[in-house]
Amino acid sequence: METQKLYYQDPYLREFPATVLSCESAGEAWKVVLDQTAFYPEGGGQPADHGVLKTAGGEIAVTGVHEKNGAVVHTCAAPAEPGTVVTGVLDWARRFDHMQQHSGEHILSGILCRLYDCDNVGFHLGAEAVTIDYNADITWEQALEAERLANEAIWADRETEIFYPSPQELAALDYRSKKELTGQVRIVEFPEADRCACCGTHVERAGQAGLVKVLSCQKFREGVRMEILCGARALRYLSGTYDQARAVGRRLSVKPLEIQGAVERLEEELSAAKERMADLEQTAFAALAAGQAGRGDVVLFQSPMRPDSLRRLADAVGKSCGGLAAVFSGEGARWSYALVRGDGGDIAPLVKELNETLHGRGGGRNGFAQGSVQAGRGEIEAFFRR
Repeated sequence: METQKLYYQDPYLREFPATVLSCESAGEAWKVVLDQTAFYPEGGGQPADHGVLKTAGGEIAVTGVHEKNGAVVHTCAAPAEPGTVVTGVLDWARRFDHMQQHSGEHILSGILCRLYDCDNVGFHLGAEAVTIDYNADITWEQALEAERLANEAIWADRETEIFYPSPQELAALDYRSKKELTGQVRIVEFPEADRCACCGTHVERAGQAGLVKVLSCQKFREGVRMEILCGARALRYLSGTYDQARAVGRRLSVKPLEIQGAVERLEEELSAAKERMADLEQTAFAALAAGQAGRGDVVLFQSPMRPDSLRRLADAVGKSCGGLAAVFSGEGARWSYALVRGDGGDIAPLVKELNETLHGRGGGRNGFAQGSVQAGRGEIEAFFRR
């Protein structure tokens, strides 16, 4: 039961009639084979089409498609009676998105492989982005140059050429392929950009790919892994990025393209403020420590502060009081703590008992411990009064 593959005859076909050849139960789904179909089966890194089969009794959702021994098998949410005629309707937005992503990937990969003498050794068209693996160490600057050239090829809007060369013609043809091929080979060519063996669906003109945007280029195995967006996905991403940049620019009173400089100035101001705060804390901590001089064991409560500040305060008090310095920062029933023994004695038994009694977590060594407890101030004070 070999299925006639309408998606190769016309990749823009959205609706088609077909006769149900077979329908078999498969758990909670049904496997339906039609005499012809425009639903593309998952393969070559491209996901399957989705859509519905319209029958006399209503619509049946098509949630997956795969090919087996020449038959295209549709995973459906309900059975379809063999021998009946149905109308297949594609989720066109999904199909065209896949065509844009796959075509844009071809154009970019063809340019990258030509410029940097590499191979595309992995391709995945995901729900969020397209990932491509290359077996060469491509730099970010090189990726952006390929992106520029890919978009120029898209804007040139040359017609996509798809053909099936004879074995002799194929042997003389310069084309890309990720694996050894047997039987009839389908070649997809984007003039001046790429020529590749491929079984996927593609746009009929390069311009319909819209645009290509490289999001990342990271070291992966012996080469790099690139993440890209094409067409409407790229437009949505760039529009969202611009909207976010515009909102940030408003907060900083600068234009979107001036944000980097504004952020650098804020970082400098923040760094200076942190240094000033550290100096002020040091002065305040010294004064607090001086007030606890020679008092032995001390328990102090402070408003919430950073862990490093809490540690430095406890260290200062521990050196001054001559005993245990237990400093807590927080409010309500949530407190962070830093414990310091000025004599460097073993603090582990106390920390263990503190955590068990006050629902805490944390630890340390050499006379110092830091952590947090879930208890009120009164409970903490009662613990140290025992």
